[in-house]
Amino acid sequence: MRVLVAMSGGVDSSVAAARMVDAGHDVVGVHLALSTAPGTLRTGSRGCCSKEDAGDARRVADVVDIPFYVWDCADRFSEDVIDDFVSSYARGETPNPCVRCNERIKFSALSARALALGFDAVATGHYARLSDG
Repeated sequence: MRVLVAMSGGVDSSVAAARMVDAGHDVVGVHLALSTAPGTLRTGSRGCCSKEDAGDARRVADVVDIPFYVWDCADRFSEDVIDDFVSSYARGETPNPCVRCNERIKFSALSARALALGFDAVATGHYARLSDG
């Protein structure tokens, strides 16, 4: 089975990639770059959106011996997450950009793109639980 693994650079997605390889699947890793503008990504911090995350994910991909790519999702992130955040905040709401990103980019757009590229499944470390089948 061809499996696309979304790799954040963290432990959960790294373990997901290793488990897919250990299970004998044809695995490709991908990191979603959410911004390309200089100075917009945190440096030196761990977690979503730090500059170091793509490098961490690439190192894990090298260790488990899978191809690895970085997909530029900056425009989609800006439109679907940042613009929504600004609009919601202007209306006096307290938006949660991580929920919107998970819904619109990390799950929806990633799955659609994986299907279009011929992958059979997508694996992430988000809310990790084991499923057989």
